[in-house]
Amino acid sequence: MDKSVFSDSELILNSDGSIYHLNLKPEQLAHTIITVGDPERVPEVSKYFDTIKHKIAKREFHTHTGTYKGKEISVISTGIGTDNIDIVFNELDALVNIDFESREVKDQLTTLDIIRIGTTGAVQPKIAVDSFLLSQRGIGFDSLLHWYDNDIEDKKFAAALVKELQLSDDMATPYIVQCNKELSKHFQTIEMLNGTTITNVGFYGPQSRRLRLAPSNKELKQLITNFSYDGHQITNLEMETSGIYAMAALLGHRAVSLNAVLANRATGAFSKQPNETVDKLIQFTLDRIATI
Repeated sequence: MDKSVFSDSELILNSDGSIYHLNLKPEQLAHTIITVGDPERVPEVSKYFDTIKHKIAKREFHTHTGTYKGKEISVISTGIGTDNIDIVFNELDALVNIDFESREVKDQLTTLDIIRIGTTGAVQPKIAVDSFLLSQRGIGFDSLLHWYDNDIEDKKFAAALVKELQLSDDMATPYIVQCNKELSKHFQTIEMLNGTTITNVGFYGPQSRRLRLAPSNKELKQLITNFSYDGHQITNLEMETSGIYAMAALLGHRAVSLNAVLANRATGAFSKQPNETVDKLIQFTLDRIATI
């Protein structure tokens, strides 16, 4: 185990002893964590808590820690994208696994349970708008995992993607990471579809949306819909899951990504009740967490 002392420029603490970006102290974090992208969604989750002990905000990172049916939970907004996931997950891990006084890794490591509640667009016409989908695996088009030493990639799957989706050398090499199977079992009910999720680096061009700018790979959306590898089709697109799965696996935490399907890119449909659908997923998730 690494017992080096982390310098001030590596483990950055605020003047009050909190971690730099999240502004949290170790005692303010629960070991079961819900992540959401939008800071305004944090109170939409915590309004169902029985108690709220801490409310902390800095930049886009807002945290409420409290209890739900006796279970201590923190809900944290990450903002959009895997660049923010890199910040959030490193700092969450530091809060539980680094001693801020000695600036050393603790002898006894803590495993966090991290559940993403997010929104997504389906790419298969059979997936209904307003349904829920659990990402069994995340496909990263964001390159985050490649910046860390790792042995968790499915390189054969990635090679098939590059070939079949006609990805150019200018685009990041995709990586594939699975959810935590043990944690995911708590959320696999009749209400939850299972799928393979692409995490994109943007909302427009990287997801083949066109407004005034044309995507460089004009066939990508159809190629994604048609792709199949080892019996797995790509089901949906979003912007955080692969980073969550990669960072959790590297750091020894359990993670699962739950998606509210608000759009279907194959049919062109968009939810007529997006807020209600997300709220239903929030309540579902909290009730399932209470059983862990």
